[in-house]
Order: sequence, then C-alpha cells, then structure tokens
Amino acid sequence: MSPIEASCPACGAPISFKTGSSVVVVCDFCHSAVARGDRKLEDLGRVAELVETGSPLQVGLRGAYRGVPFELTGRAQLEHEAGGLWDEWYAAFADGRWGWLAEAQGRFYLTFHKPLSDQTLVAPFDLLELGQPVPSVTGTAPLVVAEKGTATARGASGEIPYRLVPGQQYAYADLSGPRGEFATIDYGEERPSVFVGQEATLAELGISQSAPAPEREARRVSAVQLSCPRCAGPLELRAPDKAERVTCPNCGSLLDVNQGRLQFLKSLAPSKIVPVIPLGSVGEFDAGKLTVIGFMQRSVEFSGVRYYWEEYLLYNPQAGFRWLVRSDDHWNFVETLPPGAVIDGGRSATYNGKKFKLYQDATARVEHVLGEFYWKVSVGELVRAGDYIHPPMMLSKEVSGYVGEPKKSSGKKPPSVQGGEVNWSLGTYVKRRKIEKTFGIRGLPHPSTVAPNQPFTHKAVYKYWALLLIATVVFGAFIMAAGERRKVFESSYRLEPLKSADDSQVIFADPFDLKGGQNIRVTASSNVDNSWLYVEGDLIDEATGLVQSFSVPVEYYYGSDSDGSWSEGGQSSDVHLSALPAGKYSLRLEAEWEKWQAPATLSIRVEQGVPRVAHLALALALISIFPLAVVIYHFSFEQKRWKDSDYSPFGSG
Repeated sequence: MSPIEASCPACGAPISFKTGSSVVVVCDFCHSAVARGDRKLEDLGRVAELVETGSPLQVGLRGAYRGVPFELTGRAQLEHEAGGLWDEWYAAFADGRWGWLAEAQGRFYLTFHKPLSDQTLVAPFDLLELGQPVPSVTGTAPLVVAEKGTATARGASGEIPYRLVPGQQYAYADLSGPRGEFATIDYGEERPSVFVGQEATLAELGISQSAPAPEREARRVSAVQLSCPRCAGPLELRAPDKAERVTCPNCGSLLDVNQGRLQFLKSLAPSKIVPVIPLGSVGEFDAGKLTVIGFMQRSVEFSGVRYYWEEYLLYNPQAGFRWLVRSDDHWNFVETLPPGAVIDGGRSATYNGKKFKLYQDATARVEHVLGEFYWKVSVGELVRAGDYIHPPMMLSKEVSGYVGEPKKSSGKKPPSVQGGEVNWSLGTYVKRRKIEKTFGIRGLPHPSTVAPNQPFTHKAVYKYWALLLIATVVFGAFIMAAGERRKVFESSYRLEPLKSADDSQVIFADPFDLKGGQNIRVTASSNVDNSWLYVEGDLIDEATGLVQSFSVPVEYYYGSDSDGSWSEGGQSSDVHLSALPAGKYSLRLEAEWEKWQAPATLSIRVEQGVPRVAHLALALALISIFPLAVVIYHFSFEQKRWKDSDYSPFGSG
C-alpha cells in the first residue's frame, strides 16, 4: 500500500501515513498528534518533546522476530504515576501484525494484541492484587500481576497504531510468567485490551547494539556534567539517560532529573555515613564492568529495635543495573528477576526448582541516599519487604504501595494495594575478600555474625564422610568374608567332680604353633544347664616364657515367669586376644563350675586370623570423630543463622 500524504491540520506541514494500518502520526514540525478518520484528519494535541533515554532503538530500525521482519514505525513515552518514564515502540510486521515493544531499565518486552471473545472475562482493575495469578486472560500458563498503576501519554514520534491523545491517562496491569512470558491489560477503554508476548533480547529481535544517532549522543554527553540548582556546585551523572534522582555531593540536596535538567526537591539531613565503596568505583563482574553510581541506607524495625543495611547501585549501559548489598558486613550480589519466575508460597518461595524458606517479612524504610537512582527515590520511602533463603542464595520480594507494618506471625494475608508493583531479586553471597579484589580496595570490616544466606563451607566433609563409611564397611565385609580363620588347636576334656566349691581343676594341653601378626580367639564350650563354668587360661611361649592370660566364662540359664519363657547366656563363649610373637605355645587351663559335685565337660578351640565386628565398629567410630564435630558446629552455625528470624526452625528468634 502506497503512503498517504497529507498536511498537518495544526501547522500545515506535510505528513505521511506510510503504514496502512497506523492510526496516528506525529508531525515532525509542530509535534502534534494527528489522527486519521473516515473523512478528515484530527489534531489530538501537541505531544511533549521526547526525553533522551539512551535507547539503542530508533524509529525506522528494522529487525526480525521468529523469522518475521518488522520495522519500528513509532515511539511513545509514558509516565508512571510515581514519576518515572518508559518507552514503548511500535513495530509493523510484514505479516500485517502490530507489535508493542516496551523498554524499561534495559529490558525489552514484545507483545501483540490478543482479541478477546465476548465471553472472556477480564478482572476489573480494582480487584487485581499484586502477585495474583491471572490464567484465563492470556490463554497461556498462569501469569502473576507484577505491577498495576496509571500511565500518562507524554512524548511521541512517528506512526502509532492506536489513538494516542497527549496527556491521556489510563490504568494498566503488567503480568509476568516464569519463563519470560509477559502480558499487559490496558484499561484505557470500556472493554480492556490484552497484549500477550515475551521478554526478548535485542539479538532475538534481530537488532544489533548499534551506536546511538549523533544528535542523541551529543545530548547524552552534554547531560553528563551539570550544576546543582541549589548551590551551583558541579556534579556528574554517570547514568544520565536512566537517572531519575541524584544527590548533590556538595550540599547534600536531593535533586530530580528531568530531561537533563535538575530540580531541587529538598535538603537532606547531614549524614555521617560514608560508603565503604566510593561512588564511581568500577568492578569487574560476570556481566562486565559495573560502576557504583548510587548508595542507599535502609532499615527495618523488630521489637522496637531498628536494623540498618546498605545498598550500592551498579550500572553498565549494556548490562543495566545490579546491586551490592552490605548487611552486618556480609555482601550479596543482587540481580532482578521477572516476578512470574518465582512461585510465592507465603512461608516459602520457589525459583528455578529450588525452595527458599522465609527468613523475615517487614517494612523497609529508606534512611539515606547518595548518588544516582533509576527511580524517584526519597528518604522515608517505604516498601513491604520479605527475604527467603536457600544458601548461598536469597530471594527478596519488595511490594510498593504498602506502608503498614505486617503482622509477621499472625498468618493473616497483607492488605492489597490499588497501585504499585512487586519486584523479586536474587542475591548471591559474596565473600568480603572478593569484594576487595573486585574493586581494588582494602580494609573492609570483617563480619562477626552468620548471614541469613551465608553458605556453610564445610559441607564437603559430609560427602567424604559418607564415602569413607561406605568404603570402610565394604572393606570390613570383605575382610570378614575372606578372613583366614585358621584353627590351631582344639580338644575336649572331662572334668571330674571337685572336693569342694573352692577347688578347681587344672589342665595342660599339648603344645601348638602360633603365627605372628594374627589375632587369637579362644572359644570354650560346656554342657552347662542353668549353671556356669569359669575357665582361666594362660598361653605360654615355650621359648621365652612369655605368658598371655585370659578368662572365659560360660553360663546358661533359662526359665519362665509371668512374661513367658526366657533365657540368657549360652553353652559356649569366646575371648579375643591380640597377636603374639610367632612360636610354639602351651596352654594351661584352670576350670571351676557351679555344680562342682557333678562331672562337667569342657571343649577348647584356639583360632587365628578371625575378623571382628568390633574392629569394624571401632574403625567407623574413629572415622566419624571429626565429621561429628563438624555436625555439632553446623548445628551451632544454623542456630546463629536463624537467631534474628521470626520463622526460625529452632523456635522463636
């Protein structure tokens, strides 16, 4: 279809509708939004000048998504009710579809309009709750409400596929899924519109990271160095295209950043807090070189005591924003997550198949700010915050629009909010020494506590302990099965009745040979019946006179009582002796028995190389001494980890 040429109804300048299905075109001369109708063009009003955001996108840029080419025909800037801006680009696809490409904080979300049948019900805006699953509208897996608020149309350029009225406001809700799914419900008309799609990278959109246009680069550079409107002191914006708030390093004023211009908001109370990592410091991370552009102190209150921590905002134009969080001198590297990627279970949360336990849930308050921030932060700002741990990781949930102190142990559901957003982030524990190495600094304070997600570094002991136990048991079983068990002597004797109970009978056995280095087992057997027989013996080395004494009691009793039949002991018993030097040994036996008036029988067997279960048990005990000490230390470590939590598995914190 050939372009439709016309004149702007506001200024008369030529305008062109190059895309047949576009609805509005913005005049390049007077910035009026011109809509085409059935008969004539309509001037919808002048749009604001676009704020430079440093976007890699621009009108006229071409790309391809999932094999279908497209061209970016227009751009709109929408203002959040909290004051921030985001870009929305409009892509005309070769197959006739329009794509809405939203850009916010370096992320891109491509969605397409989803026609709804008259029977499809869309939840009213006022009934949506942050974190609530919304399965029926999208036709995909359930998505959760990540944000709800009011948008205002501000700046625009190019051709736009809907009736954009400058200054018009509408309610919206953004939905997020576990695998980057994204959807928006637009409540701007009587019948809400639904847009469904996916988070996408520039590479997936077929767009290279090209340098910005020369005029945009000139504007960006000129906005880097500014003067404070309060004290006229110089300050530098390290993320001029993204910053919404900045503090003056000279007078401490909190300033609003608006299209490269600074506006004084209020003077902040002087603070003695000095960031341990100076603003402007650059560190090398997996995401590339990140610069510290902002510093914030926040706090929560428990039982009348306020606890503080620090957050450092990191920035790289290509990688976007990251955070370093310092709490009790412990450090975490933090990245944002799509809200739909986390399953919120109340007392637990699940991300990437891992279950995180709730550690704390409280209202966090901003106490101090320094540097630049990508939202309109203010001292005293409140969010409801919850931390879930799975060491060395921590999931953090923040819900804006909620200002009350949650009842941590009541189990009651917190009240819903009419506007706001839910943000999830994933923190990973980082050792202090790595932070020092990353930023080339020294002397960071040593932590004196256990952090909520600090990993227990000795868990590897358990693995090696288990392997050693298995190996010892297998080796012990092999030795017991393959042991020599060599019989070196065996003989039976008839014991004649004794003259008195104090007498005993002595027997001398024929000599026999013993090998060196092998243990010895002596087994005595007798026909005792509800009686006992006691044997004391000596193994005598005939060459050296060395004597190894031993004793073997044999007793066997049985009977019945009110509990039934019982028995104890047996008609044989044994004793184990340590190895003796090799040689010829004689055996001296002295026996006495309970029924001394009657004769008795005695059998003696001597064996060598007999494996013992006791040896295996002793080996297992020796192997377990250090691991069991680690278990005790681990238990103490976990108690310290949970001592400040109201959700401790060890009881109240």
